[in-house]
Amino acid sequence: MSRTLCPAWLVAGTDTEIGKTLAACALLHLLRERHARVVGAKPVSAGAGKGGVNEDVARLRAASSLAVPSELDNPYALEQPISPHAAARRYGTRIDLARIADAVRALREQADAVVVEGVGGLLVPLSTQEDGGDLARLLRLPVILVVGLRLGCLNHALLTQEAIAARGLPLAGWIANRIDPSMLAPEDNVELLRARLRAPCLGVIEHMPRPDPAAAARQLLWSQ
Repeated sequence: MSRTLCPAWLVAGTDTEIGKTLAACALLHLLRERHARVVGAKPVSAGAGKGGVNEDVARLRAASSLAVPSELDNPYALEQPISPHAAARRYGTRIDLARIADAVRALREQADAVVVEGVGGLLVPLSTQEDGGDLARLLRLPVILVVGLRLGCLNHALLTQEAIAARGLPLAGWIANRIDPSMLAPEDNVELLRARLRAPCLGVIEHMPRPDPAAAARQLLWSQ
């Protein structure tokens, strides 16, 4: 008999270093207000160092209320902070999407809610043939898109929306993150995104010199 799977979401980004982890942790904080067993996962991390724990993974674990084995919340902990396909090759391994799907399913059997953070932008290569979009299509999770507000973000956000739609995935919402405090006219960019992205805006996270998931959560409007 198959177990009931809890709700889960995939947090994707318009690029790397745009605040996916901060947004994912903020979502975990909101979910913990409604569920007892909440867990975040980053199936592929790059930049853990030899025998270390990736900083993003550590933050997700700190924001979770359910502790799980590392093979479930971070199946691929790659040492070097480079493209995952290259990091995996140097590590002497290959990223197996089916293994990730099995880990996410196991999390959904144990938890009340799961937040899965992608790596880099949506289409970052995971091998010479597969990318994050292929993983998203296999997981079949609603996508929450994080848009890092900086010059060029409009094009990146609209292209990512089309990539999500092309894979038949629902865009559940999007979060704007003010990563560049000197960006000109950020409000105009958010206004255009509200008009062009085919999903609700879950909030705008103001610039934070030091990431604070609890403070970020208070800037979001999301009830799940």
